[in-house]
Amino acid sequence: MATPSNWRKSSYSGPGDGNDCVEIAKSPTHVSIRDSKALAKATLSFPTRAFTTFVEALKTHPTSTDSARLRG
Repeated sequence: MATPSNWRKSSYSGPGDGNDCVEIAKSPTHVSIRDSKALAKATLSFPTRAFTTFVEALKTHPTSTDSARLRG
């Protein structure tokens, strides 16, 4: 699989967060993820359907830290 060129950084990444975040690149068949602090290191790639299922599960079952943040 070729290395993606359409990397996007999370909107949560910014000056207050040290500008470090996970970046995502999408292709028609896969989603790739990398650490924005270590661009030359490993990239993880998942079939699009598996990644979508994973993200939906996170939205449905947030961690206790996420729940506290969402409550304010």
